[in-house]
Formats: sequence, structure tokens, C-alpha cells
Amino acid sequence: MVTNEKEWLDRASALVTTYFTLEQPSTFEATHRELHLEDDFREDLYLHGYVDRLDVAPTGEVRIIDYKTGKSPKPGWEEKALFQLRVYALLYWKNNGVLPRLLQLIYLGDGKLVKSNPTMADLESAQKSLLRTADDILASLDKDYWPPKPSRLCDWCFFKTICPAHNS
Repeated sequence: MVTNEKEWLDRASALVTTYFTLEQPSTFEATHRELHLEDDFREDLYLHGYVDRLDVAPTGEVRIIDYKTGKSPKPGWEEKALFQLRVYALLYWKNNGVLPRLLQLIYLGDGKLVKSNPTMADLESAQKSLLRTADDILASLDKDYWPPKPSRLCDWCFFKTICPAHNS
């Protein structure tokens, strides 16, 4: 957590320095920055998001890039980290009929990249996961029942003091 202006400037400077070691922005022109994508998956499910950067090569190949200020995921967690970009790829495909060629997470915290070449099976899997999650949320809404799912993340949750998992 940054607590003062100097710390903030130092952190920002380090992130920008890392960016310029990973990319040379003078060698390309992003086709879109903060591209808004959206879709009505069903009558009860609208989804939208903003892609940090989308590049379209002269060949028509599409790259979806997302910048993260933190560190890259530990080995074995890359697939989970890529879910967000697979959802963006799904939204892009639904809107444009083009399967993105590359998904890339750029971690400015440690200078690492996580890349994936998505397939239609990846997009179908992402859509199934989204629909399952939406169904779970709608079922909880109908029943007014929100079962807690205790995990290590509870240590950082603002609602821990009123959560039934921690106040039995």
C-alpha cells in the first residue's frame, strides 16, 4: 500500500521502467485502448468489460493485452489468471466473429508475461463457466441465500466481522 506521494511516484516510475523493458511502443500502434466489449448472453445475463489494449496485425490477427501492476501468478495459476482474457476473447468473437490469436498478460510488478493462444474450445469453456456462475448467483438471489466460502482471502475481507462463516 502506497502511503505518500513519493512512494507513489517511485512505484509508478518502477512500473513504467518495467513496461519499457518489455515493450517498445514506438514499434506498433495499438488498434484500440480501453476497448469496451459487451454482449447479452441471455435475457438475464448482460456482460461487459474493457480491454486494456487490442492490436490487429496487418494479417488481421488479433491480440488482446492486459496490464497488471502486480506480480505474475505462481506456477500452476496461469490458467486462472487468463480467464479474464478468455472472457474478453469470447466477447470479441461474439461481436466480431474473429477468434483472437494471442492473449497476453503483462505483469509490471515483476516483468513477466503470461501468454495463451486461445481455441474455440477455450471460449466455449469460458462461456460455460460464466453461465454456471450466473446461474449460481441467480439461484442465491431467488433463495436470498448466499453461502460463505471461507478461504485465505477472508483475511482481507471487510465483511469478515459480519460473515456467518466467522461468527458462528
